[in-house]
Amino acid sequence: MTTIDQYIPIVGQATVSELYQLARHLEGKSVQNINSTAVGGGVAEILTRMIPLLKHLGVNASWDVIKGDERFFSITKKFHNALHGVSVDVSDDEFEYFIAMNRHNAEEMTFADVVFVHDPQPIVLIEKRKELGRNWVWRCHIDFSKPGARVWNFLQQYVNAYDAAVFSAPSFARKLNIPQVLIAPSIDPLSDKNRELPDETINEVFERFGIDRSRPIVTQISRFDYLKDPVGVIKAYKLAKKHVDMQLVLAGGGATDDPEGPAIMAQVQEEADKDKDVFVLFLPPSSDIEINALQRGSTVVLQKSLKEGFGLTVSEALWKGKPTIAGAVGGIPLQITHKYSGILTHSIEGTAHWMKHLINEPEFANALGTRGREHIRNNFLITRHIKDYLLLFLSLFRNNDVEYL
Repeated sequence: MTTIDQYIPIVGQATVSELYQLARHLEGKSVQNINSTAVGGGVAEILTRMIPLLKHLGVNASWDVIKGDERFFSITKKFHNALHGVSVDVSDDEFEYFIAMNRHNAEEMTFADVVFVHDPQPIVLIEKRKELGRNWVWRCHIDFSKPGARVWNFLQQYVNAYDAAVFSAPSFARKLNIPQVLIAPSIDPLSDKNRELPDETINEVFERFGIDRSRPIVTQISRFDYLKDPVGVIKAYKLAKKHVDMQLVLAGGGATDDPEGPAIMAQVQEEADKDKDVFVLFLPPSSDIEINALQRGSTVVLQKSLKEGFGLTVSEALWKGKPTIAGAVGGIPLQITHKYSGILTHSIEGTAHWMKHLINEPEFANALGTRGREHIRNNFLITRHIKDYLLLFLSLFRNNDVEYL
């Protein structure tokens, strides 16, 4: 198991010592994270790594996942799309079913001193506050810049019942009656998805999937969600390939709370079957080494999202020093300064142009990757994320405006 001290060579002794100091002030308090899936997606990925590290720091941290059936997750997927600005129809019956499933979960759960609820799926659990008290924080991981009014008006009544709301980017903040906190997500440089790999491992993964490393490779790693625009990626690839030899890899998995994944996957597969240089890889949840190797062995990494709360795959690629092209949406511009630490694009044509450019200009591409890695080191590693959360939890127990640590 990874210990917090193993991060010292990457972030320095002072950073790790500060985490121990902050954690000591939470002695005797319990912190409970609650979300809707244990596997798949950025929230589960972050919590999988963060909970053991918080415990190693001495924090009484835990993680619970709410239960839901197919109808519940179909409704929450509608919420997800609506909050990303997509037009969807949610009926009154569906709102009532969503509330009922939350209340059923609430009756089966016990709650800690700090209840940290992630995303809309478990949001109604806040009703328990009237009975139990405690400190409740709602964490939004979604691009909230243009939410659908009907769903947002429904959720807003619950958000305002929390003690604070946490967003990933300033543009996601809403008009609320509670304090709002800006905390960006992070990646773990020591996880299997991000740690250094020997060349033999990278080569073995590419050989296993039949991908030729002697030719340029452009890769997008993401769930098969239409907001990740996998079909748009294939269209951009086809435009670029008219001018430069290349292969395209679309790799990722699904999540238990995303019922749309198989349909999107089938659509992508149909497009890919027309070209032998397009590789569509549906990877199981245990594929961290494969994802790591695919990113490290690619010429260019892509994240052509149409909407994006943050996009952990962008930080993952930059941390590996790879030239990265990404959609200029949501939390992605926090990670990339255009033409300095990566490339931001707004269209299929623009994405195709930069694919071609980065393949033809390796020196420029490598410079982007080098600067991108340092940006991630300074801003988006898990140690910074833990520090922000510890400070947030401590603020919930403060009695004065000034807290002496």
